[in-house]
Amino acid sequence: MKFLDISLGSELNELKRFESLKQEERKIVFYSENKNSVFIFESLINELVNVHNYDICYVTSSRDEPLLKTSNKKIKTFNIGEGVARTKFFLNLQADILIMTMPDLETFHIKRSKIYPVHYIYIFHAMVSTHLVYRKNAFDHFDSILCVGAYQIDEIRSTEKFYNLKPKKLIPCGYSHLDDLIKKYTKRIDDIPKDKNQTQILLAPSWGKNGLFETIIEDLIKILLDSKYKVIFRPHPMTIKSSKKKLLSIEKIFSSNPNFKLELDLPNFDSFLFSDVMISDWSGVALEFAFAFEKPVLYIDVPKKIRNPDFKDISQTPIEVSIREKIGKIISPLEIKHISTEIEMLKQKSSEIKKDIRNIREKEIFNIGNSEKKSAEYIIELLNQLKKN
Repeated sequence: MKFLDISLGSELNELKRFESLKQEERKIVFYSENKNSVFIFESLINELVNVHNYDICYVTSSRDEPLLKTSNKKIKTFNIGEGVARTKFFLNLQADILIMTMPDLETFHIKRSKIYPVHYIYIFHAMVSTHLVYRKNAFDHFDSILCVGAYQIDEIRSTEKFYNLKPKKLIPCGYSHLDDLIKKYTKRIDDIPKDKNQTQILLAPSWGKNGLFETIIEDLIKILLDSKYKVIFRPHPMTIKSSKKKLLSIEKIFSSNPNFKLELDLPNFDSFLFSDVMISDWSGVALEFAFAFEKPVLYIDVPKKIRNPDFKDISQTPIEVSIREKIGKIISPLEIKHISTEIEMLKQKSSEIKKDIRNIREKEIFNIGNSEKKSAEYIIELLNQLKKN
């Protein structure tokens, strides 16, 4: 109990420190739900701070957030936790702009400010569509949304029309995390051994009651290892948070096999570079693997991950449904005993699939290589408009 009191006291002190800032210092505020948000924010923050010379505040609910240790004086950081301090932070926020990757604003305990006309900007933390794996009202209470591709703009406009919602500002920006992966890892292609003779599989499922992890993960790992593949199992962040007991069990079962690795270091994407094929279900990370590394995905066709039961109200087919056979192959869970055959076929067609992936990426994703510039330009333009008003 003492630990909880100390923790709460520290978080409330951090909130007081934030609220003691001058209004001029709180023009641009980022809120980070957990340390994985920094993947999405880092290049935009760099653009605003180091290119355009803006000061920002970075407010996080994660104790192990890397940015808390920054030495950059233009970035003020605050750790407010996930409890009372966070609730108060949102209710009493006085900032010109709040930028966040957490959806469902105003729907649950995270509310819009009751005392100040904050402009709320949403940035996507995945390249998936807006109406299947997000809740029905996930984006209704944001003012601006920085969109990954035209498909998201079409979906949101359809949603606004169908439910008679107030139109939001939809900005064609792109996906900065994709750009970061491309910039960083295309320079490292030569790191891949030319005489590599063992196929490496990156196993990266989503999470949910009917997902790959929750249903057949042990059987799948065993089949892959018996087929002499090297297997990197990279669980979803929510799986790491909520299924520690099962992860420990999996590690205990397979850790004696030198071809198995449980990867929990999620900020490190080296395994994407060195893997030949990804196996997934409905995870948005499959699009990152395909679009950044131009490699095929083998989808295990478990039931859809649906968080919006009314998703069919919107006529557009979600990209995570429509794209699967274009960037790889779909197989039934009942066919996993023959999965090595499917993997070898994907490897043989990898050059053809690479061309398809490049064409789809060019068609579907905005501003590849420049998304952080487009996002920063919009934020600066918005600040200038707010100043006039």
